[in-house]
Amino acid sequence: MAAIVGSVALIVGAAVFAASALRAAPAARDDEVRVVPVLELPEPRTTGETPFEEALLQRRAVREFRPDPLTLGQLGQLLWAAQGETGDGRNAPSAGALYPLEVYVASEDGVFHYRPGGHEVAALSSEDIRQPLAAAALDQPAFRTAPAVIAIAGVNERMAVKYGSRAEQYVLIEVGHAGQNLLVQAAVIGLGAVPTGAFRDDEVAELFDLPDGTEPLYLIPVGLPA
Repeated sequence: MAAIVGSVALIVGAAVFAASALRAAPAARDDEVRVVPVLELPEPRTTGETPFEEALLQRRAVREFRPDPLTLGQLGQLLWAAQGETGDGRNAPSAGALYPLEVYVASEDGVFHYRPGGHEVAALSSEDIRQPLAAAALDQPAFRTAPAVIAIAGVNERMAVKYGSRAEQYVLIEVGHAGQNLLVQAAVIGLGAVPTGAFRDDEVAELFDLPDGTEPLYLIPVGLPA
């Protein structure tokens, strides 16, 4: 199996944040500007030795994980597979190229938001929300042992500006594309993952501090299989 890009463990503490550039997320004229620490991810790998058919065979739901944290290379590869930019678009197709999805990560180091344009994560919180997230996900065992949980959320309004009442359907189709990309990529780099749709939406949105109009659609615990 090809080597995973990057070998630095995902230990994103105050020292790393202090060394990271501080950047402001894009905001409307009247919005409060929130400056957050940003961590650049290793360049994603775009070639490999695993045939596509073999990758499909390797993808299976994994619900028990080792405690090892993800490396930055592993995390970056997963996020890139789900929503990474490819030069003329993103890895997951999007109706009208409107890209209504947002991807978040919960780990022992806190909560992070993926920014495809810079292939980077913005640190939103240093709180480990995995235990309350497990409760919000109906105490499914995978959430108790996974070193990271990736959340994919949708913003229907981005689709509605062009597709009106069809917006929700297109967002749900797109999250399926992104989720499958992530799951197959996890299998190829030796990780396990399980897609989850059973959770209490309001609690998950609150834990990730999702903006108004952003709804959680998918939770994916991921890590090294036990």
